[in-house]
Amino acid sequence: MGSVPNISATSWPTQGSYLGKRVRVCFHYDTTQEVLGTIVRDDNEDPWRTIISLDTGRVVLATECMYSPIEP
Repeated sequence: MGSVPNISATSWPTQGSYLGKRVRVCFHYDTTQEVLGTIVRDDNEDPWRTIISLDTGRVVLATECMYSPIEP
């Protein structure tokens, strides 16, 4: 467990421009098996987390994968 000063029951870190964007995700540099997902958290300040909800139902941190935005 931990404590981050800018996260509470009523406050949240400022979110970046990738929030809500669709992305292609791959693991271990294997671009032959991409999974689509949506950025559900993109912290623009401490604790600097980016979280992706995959279309497969899993949720991963950006530090666990490689991702790139899908251009409209």
